[in-house]
Amino acid sequence: MSDDEGVRVMIRAPRAEDEVVYAEAVRRSADHIGRWNPVEPDGLRDLLKRQGSGLRTFLIIDRDTGGMVGKVNVANIVMGRFCNASLGYDAYLPFAGTGRMTEGLRLVVDRCFAPESAGGLGLHRLEINVQPENDRSIAMAKRLGFRHEGFTPRMLFLQGDWRDHERYALTAEEWPGSAA
Repeated sequence: MSDDEGVRVMIRAPRAEDEVVYAEAVRRSADHIGRWNPVEPDGLRDLLKRQGSGLRTFLIIDRDTGGMVGKVNVANIVMGRFCNASLGYDAYLPFAGTGRMTEGLRLVVDRCFAPESAGGLGLHRLEINVQPENDRSIAMAKRLGFRHEGFTPRMLFLQGDWRDHERYALTAEEWPGSAA
């Protein structure tokens, strides 16, 4: 098993040839993700164009079926003295609730905290910002060991309104197995 493979899932960067499978996964999961995040089945092409030093996207793929489990954006990456980023994620049906998203996110966090010399992002701190009513996403943050740091009113404009968010964070020193 490589560093980017777990027991049931693997992570990798999205590719142009993922457009159809990605669109199908987002459409199939529209009701599941639509309350919390934009539903953009045709958004992969734009997402690919935006990849760079400030944004890295990972797809979580089921190893047995090749199905798309979810997507994780490592966004607002700031290096220098900060070495911080925000995680945003969507879990797709039929994999939501099976533990595969948690397994995939663990691989992404490993990659985020790994040194650049080892193919990682070399980050020191990660945040997850979650709408207070999104119990499943809050449970995910806690399951991964993120600690609650605070409340941010009117943080993101989603579904036609400014939405409050709870902020969770984790540093490399807190992450099991981290070289920090």
